[in-house]
Amino acid sequence: MQYVQGMSQPAKSARTSATTEPPESAAGSRAAAQRLKMRRELAAAAMELFATKGYEATTVDEIAAAAGVARRTFFRHFRSKEEAIFPDHDDTLVRAEAVLNAAPAHEHPLDTVCRGIKEVMKMYAARPEISVARYKLTREVPTLREAEIASVARYERLFTRYLLGHFDEHAHDDVGDDPLLAEVAASAVVTAHNHVLRRWLRAGGQGDVEAQLDHAFAIVRKTFGSGIMAGRRTAPPKPPAASASTHGEVLVTVAHVDASLDEVMRTIEQALKER
Repeated sequence: MQYVQGMSQPAKSARTSATTEPPESAAGSRAAAQRLKMRRELAAAAMELFATKGYEATTVDEIAAAAGVARRTFFRHFRSKEEAIFPDHDDTLVRAEAVLNAAPAHEHPLDTVCRGIKEVMKMYAARPEISVARYKLTREVPTLREAEIASVARYERLFTRYLLGHFDEHAHDDVGDDPLLAEVAASAVVTAHNHVLRRWLRAGGQGDVEAQLDHAFAIVRKTFGSGIMAGRRTAPPKPPAASASTHGEVLVTVAHVDASLDEVMRTIEQALKER
């Protein structure tokens, strides 16, 4: 799999200080913080009720009452009670997309995606106790597990779009395979992340999860960063060509990238003999 470098969008300047921030932007930031605070309060109330009463026996009205808000307030933040235990995914998805949009031009797109999904791990690691409790709950309630899978799919779609936008269309013959290759690579990153996350959660949120994640991503990069095209049909390697100067000691040789070192050396030797 080959990618086009330098296609990422430049990051917006972050030099504007709090004292010079436009009033509209400051108000928007406060509103977003309040929104997230309310979502987390509703999520905490829902998880406590699910743990004590059971998921099926808990109603939206009870969740809203436990959080001290009206039923309509609950539905301004969540579409259903199963969504209530995943309060941070919307904001995390926005942060992950921001990582992609601000990627430096020299960075390999697969590395950018790995950095993007680290925002998800940061979300879980920021509140280990709640994350562990939520993990146990989703293992017991199939409906919650389905909601979690739907959240994961959103990240995969985001990363697939990003990788597909960075393909070098001249890298291989069949451009129709690009969507498949992008989806497989994006899925590999998400799968590696989720494998490490589940292992960390089963361990009670203990351990150096970032180091484990970096190890998993190294495996993904080694497998998909450049070798994903292995086994694909490609044009036969072109024979190397060489020419020797008749006026000095300079020898210029040109070889196909697929040529072996022995083949290149034989060509150089033959060119020297023919001088």
